[in-house]
Amino acid sequence: MAQPVQPENSQPPPQIDPALPVPLLYRDAMMLVIDKPAGLLVHRGPQAKRREVPVLTDHLDALRFGLPRRPELAHRLDKDTSGCLVLGRHPRAMAELNQMFRDGRIGKTYWAIVQGAPADDEGLIDLPLARRSPDRGWWMKVDPAGLPSQTGYRVLGRGQGAEGPLAWLALEPLTGRTHQLRVHCQASGWPMLGEIYGAAPREGGPGLQLHARAITVPLYRKREPIHVEAPPPPHMLAALKACGWTG
Repeated sequence: MAQPVQPENSQPPPQIDPALPVPLLYRDAMMLVIDKPAGLLVHRGPQAKRREVPVLTDHLDALRFGLPRRPELAHRLDKDTSGCLVLGRHPRAMAELNQMFRDGRIGKTYWAIVQGAPADDEGLIDLPLARRSPDRGWWMKVDPAGLPSQTGYRVLGRGQGAEGPLAWLALEPLTGRTHQLRVHCQASGWPMLGEIYGAAPREGGPGLQLHARAITVPLYRKREPIHVEAPPPPHMLAALKACGWTG
């Protein structure tokens, strides 16, 4: 596993700190990268307003590390997606991070286990996306009149599951549409394991097999980009091993 670049003003975080609400992967004066667990909402949206559920933004004060302000989310991950999540530590950092995300200068790699067998070992999914309907929330669909959406993919391994062939993919979103990776895989004929766009039940099941594996942030102009990786979550280990992962 590649080690994150550590700027001079950074302090390597401990491997495990039970006092923190989430695992900390990287920390410096500008940003944090945390390992968001699957199942954790990042903010109190419609799903959490009317009931008591854990929400990441309720616990950001524990990630101040001596600064007067708590960090803020520089981007989002879906509730059921685990892995690398970037937080800015102060307004100037947030402004720079937000601009880099808008400009597409931050590299993101996701791991996914899909049901099926992609014909090619790598390729580009180029399918425009739009909301299914105004009353379906964030549910998306492929729509020729939708917004341009592109995802690069690479097959890292193949295997066999209880219901047929599986593939372990590295996915790189070139655009940032809602549910883009999930809908692109489903529309390509190989939905993600545990995906409600596929055959998974809305409750229970194996859990969505989608993990924000790595993020690369060119935050410092005169230094190499910061590269951070998150270990795969427990609920994906069995399927990863079935596809040849030996980590």
